[in-house]
Amino acid sequence: SIPAPLSSSSSNRLLLAALPFNESSLPCAPPPQWLFFAIFSMPTLASMAIPEEGPVPFEDALVVIGTYLVSSPQQREEEHADLVATLPSALEANGVKKLRLYQGFWIRDIHVPAAIALQRQFEPRPDDVIVASLPKCGTTWLNALTFATMARKAYPPASADHPLRRLNPHQCLPFLEGLFKGGREAELELLPSPRLMNTHMPLPMVPSAVPGCRVVYVCRDPKDMAVSAWHFLRRLQPDLAFAVVFESVCDGAVAFGPVWDHVLSYWRASTAMPDKVLFLRYEELLRDPAKNVRKLARFIGMPFSAAEDEAGTVDSIVQLCSFGHLKGLDANKTGHLDPLLPVPRDALFRNGASGDWVNHMMPEMASHLDKIVADKMRGTGLTFQ
Repeated sequence: SIPAPLSSSSSNRLLLAALPFNESSLPCAPPPQWLFFAIFSMPTLASMAIPEEGPVPFEDALVVIGTYLVSSPQQREEEHADLVATLPSALEANGVKKLRLYQGFWIRDIHVPAAIALQRQFEPRPDDVIVASLPKCGTTWLNALTFATMARKAYPPASADHPLRRLNPHQCLPFLEGLFKGGREAELELLPSPRLMNTHMPLPMVPSAVPGCRVVYVCRDPKDMAVSAWHFLRRLQPDLAFAVVFESVCDGAVAFGPVWDHVLSYWRASTAMPDKVLFLRYEELLRDPAKNVRKLARFIGMPFSAAEDEAGTVDSIVQLCSFGHLKGLDANKTGHLDPLLPVPRDALFRNGASGDWVNHMMPEMASHLDKIVADKMRGTGLTFQ
């Protein structure tokens, strides 16, 4: 049995009651008395933020919930191992990760169990916001902008102690496939509302998200995405040829791709339910970030007030989340993205520009990819020209 805590508030007792503690789930003996003292001396999640103040930085929430929740990633992998083994496979461009074709999308084999769990178990709350994108399409920037916008009352963007000055943007949002891959859904359930989350999954892998909550999606010119992906993958395989990555994009065999099907899954949802899916373009964010931050705020139901306009809040958010500012912070120059993906965080801040593809592609290569994308997009109302 679990020893009685040394001291606790009623809200902490409720938090403990929600945790999956039992003798069979504990890795060894019940937690020692000092652990409960540490847990109950921490702030509660409920005290970290209230709905009108915005989301809790996920890394801070883990201080409360992440030290004693028990997950079982191996069990989830084993549960779906037979299915995963039967799916068509391909190697990612750098030859490190294996992709599996699951329901028409190339998903990393380690994320197929997450896709299944998301489809079956993810239950959005009406005030949830999900930031969605393909990798290398502006995810880090949009994570930062959305967090800073939603949390601006609890964390004024000009404040010296803003979470984005000490945390990487990805540390502020839970990554859905990471949680569901590892059987860590309980962490998500314990977060107070409103929750802000991130995913690279195509919309069919998160079917309850629309119309269950709001989704902010960002797309990018596939040519620039291919170049950015190549630079990123070279951090794992320095001799990787650009042509290999380019061909994988053209063939559709990229993580969470094909690119066109991923983009169209959110594009179609945004045209059918514009109040539920906000479709943004990376290039337009670059051209006028302040205009798009205002659009983002209106979409999530938190428009800027006249007082905030007078105080320059939008400009403060844009500056806080700017490429140059984020790149220079220690939180984004040190550490790695994930223990299973030994890529330094600074790999997320290479260039941040639009049109860099001209420095890496021959004109005929660009035309080839443009034609493929245009053919796939024909009749949808979406173009990249």
